[in-house]
Amino acid sequence: MFAARLRQVWTSLADGGRKLLKLPQDSGSPSGIQALALDLVSERGEATNMARANAIIRQYTSLAQEQREAFHLFLAQNFLPDPARLRAAAEAYLATPSSETIAVLTLASEPPRRELIRRMNIAPGATALLVGMRETLLSEIRKQPELRPLEQDLRHLLTSWFNRGFLELKRIDWNTSAAVLEKVIAYEAVHEIRGWSDLRRRLAPDRRCFAFFHPSLPGEPLIFVEVALCQGLASKIDPLLSVKTPGDDFARPDTAIFYSISNCQPGLRGISFGNLLIKQVVEELRAELPGLKRFATLSPIPGFRRWLNEQIAANGESAILPEERMAMNHQAGGDGKSLTAFLDIDREKAEHLDGAVKLALQRLLATYLTAANGGKGPEDPVARFHLGNGARLDRINWGAHLSERGMAESIGMMVNYVYEPDMIEGNHEQFVSEGRVAYSTEVGDLLPKRKLRAGIARTPVHDRQAIDTQ
Repeated sequence: MFAARLRQVWTSLADGGRKLLKLPQDSGSPSGIQALALDLVSERGEATNMARANAIIRQYTSLAQEQREAFHLFLAQNFLPDPARLRAAAEAYLATPSSETIAVLTLASEPPRRELIRRMNIAPGATALLVGMRETLLSEIRKQPELRPLEQDLRHLLTSWFNRGFLELKRIDWNTSAAVLEKVIAYEAVHEIRGWSDLRRRLAPDRRCFAFFHPSLPGEPLIFVEVALCQGLASKIDPLLSVKTPGDDFARPDTAIFYSISNCQPGLRGISFGNLLIKQVVEELRAELPGLKRFATLSPIPGFRRWLNEQIAANGESAILPEERMAMNHQAGGDGKSLTAFLDIDREKAEHLDGAVKLALQRLLATYLTAANGGKGPEDPVARFHLGNGARLDRINWGAHLSERGMAESIGMMVNYVYEPDMIEGNHEQFVSEGRVAYSTEVGDLLPKRKLRAGIARTPVHDRQAIDTQ
């Protein structure tokens, strides 16, 4: 209600300023919108600037694609800091370093383009348009690197506007508006939601779904997480995605499994909400369900198959340890085709695979997910997200994700990351400072002994209980 009333006030002020300036409703002219931008950054009147901002937003939405591209380039190549003022401020700081000269230098170095974007953002609907503009820039920037200054300024401002103080955590359930529910279906990026019956199951009493919203994007989730309430660590994804009624395993849950996190706004890429979301959802769940003792994920490993292929292409048979190669050749009847066993695994083979090939693949996955990489940590994006948030790599689950996507990404394997409140800060610090990964004894047992001597953090696992998900 308040937001709607505020939009009415904005529109009224903008219309008043429009009459004062005698602005046309829509010019559709690239030169017209550029002139408005130059006027907006140079003038100070509140009502007239709101009118100019409103006119820019209206005209931008009516521009053809080529005209929008020209406007993006105009914004990126103009509105630069004044060179003389910047030089004077820099020389003053070098001569007398102080908080005052730093403040002057900071003001002098900020491009006027940021102030232009701030003033544009006072118009109704401008925030959504600017988020969409950055999404477009991110897709164009490789071909047009000269757009980078505009994209960087948008990222800087959006990071400020979408900080934690402005975000609203809301639970999504079956009583949430149909418009938002439709967006959850559309935005789900990890495990496709196949229609309303599938969504209803994911919002059942043994499930939870939480999302962050922002007042400037009403009805638009920024990011959401789906949670399954279970007994013990879930080791396979299919039971969590099943539309069947939950069984007794879900009657008295002791574990919350985060099984899907989806970012909804491509224009906010690189602006992190996920770590805040998980931590706040953990607090919400602990308050609602005191019986929950464990908070963990069932996570994909999207980069593993690519990394494995690169290892085999670069190192051939040496990608496999000598003892693994001997065991695999023996298992295969001595035909010497150990690498073929890695490259020819399909869903049927994965479901029944045992022995040397399985152990070798689990060992390689453990190596991939614990690599320090010169202090940067593992390359896998999902691993970096959870490990950077302070989680522990707890368990590798064979045959956990046997869909076409799961086989293509990780040969059907998934992993559990566990969030232990008392260990989160220590795990986070050692990961961001040294790339060291906290992992369980079970994961450590898969690694070669020489890796264990390298000082990678191992964490004992206590009271682990896995549900039988078949």
